[in-house]
Amino acid sequence: MKKFNLNHHLILSLAAAVTLFSGNVFSEPKPTETDYNIPLRANGTINPDPFLASGVGVGKNVSIYWSAGTGPAARNTAAPAGTPERYIDPAITIPYSTITEAQGLNNLARIKENLESVGLTLEDVTFMRIYLEAPPGATRADYNGWNRAYRKYFANVNLETGAVIPAYEPVAVVNARRPARSNLQVATLPVAGWLVEIEVIAAYPQVPKK
Repeated sequence: MKKFNLNHHLILSLAAAVTLFSGNVFSEPKPTETDYNIPLRANGTINPDPFLASGVGVGKNVSIYWSAGTGPAARNTAAPAGTPERYIDPAITIPYSTITEAQGLNNLARIKENLESVGLTLEDVTFMRIYLEAPPGATRADYNGWNRAYRKYFANVNLETGAVIPAYEPVAVVNARRPARSNLQVATLPVAGWLVEIEVIAAYPQVPKK
């Protein structure tokens, strides 16, 4: 009986594989069903200001774009090379209060450029992984500063009203998207002076943006 069950399951698995590869699945249009898992509030109503998604489900056969780890650009040439100040963009007009926050704004602008170069936008991001290094003299990464920068590009729209949440104004990009996300503190980042490095995963939409 045990042998029969094993063979039975093997046959079912092979049948499923044959169906998958013979059904012309890979030539079908890319589905765009992307489910952002935003938990409801305790009373069962929509949370109008969730910080991020608990997880993101992407439909089968959706084309995915993985960005490389990206750090802030060395745009402050007045600062010494290898220092965190070197990676603060003097052109930033959004107020910031810490070096990590300033680098986060710089870095997110680069992520936006990266995505746009392949026909994507920040709204297509499904997952982010952020590596943070503690600022000089600190023992802990500046998570609060990073999160303030994040709100300028993501998660700044009330999901009930569709309006930008006043607490996050001014924003760089009006964006309701709450991607799933992980933050990690690391001992060092690959470029001296970086305090922030970001990876993103984005899903191509079925209908190209105009």
